Amino acid sequence: MIDGLIGGRVYGKSAERQGQGGKAYVTTKVLAPAGDGESLFVNVIAFSDEARAALLALDDGDSVALSGTLTPKIWTDKNGDARPALDMVAHAVLTPYHIDRKRQAVQQPSAPTGADGL
Repeated sequence: MIDGLIGGRVYGKSAERQGQGGKAYVTTKVLAPAGDGESLFVNVIAFSDEARAALLALDDGDSVALSGTLTPKIWTDKNGDARPALDMVAHAVLTPYHIDRKRQAVQQPSAPTGADGL
């Protein structure tokens, strides 16, 4: 297993499903830049409540950063060419919403204090 951090854009819509034991999980695809002008598909699955909720709140094309366990894969496109891909079990999800919320919390002015400093 490889621990990794990826960033990219959601491709399509996330889907919530239930496993055989009744445990909920969410799957989605992320299109991540590969650094050589190409993009790489990352097949993401999330089990934690926080990661599932964050993925379900995103729409097609939204930016996202994920950390988790990566597994390299190969898939064949319709032309018969082998293409790289990654599977990820996401442990943490960071979206622009999370960044905005953290910035607002940090930038809020402190409450005024009285004459006695309290």
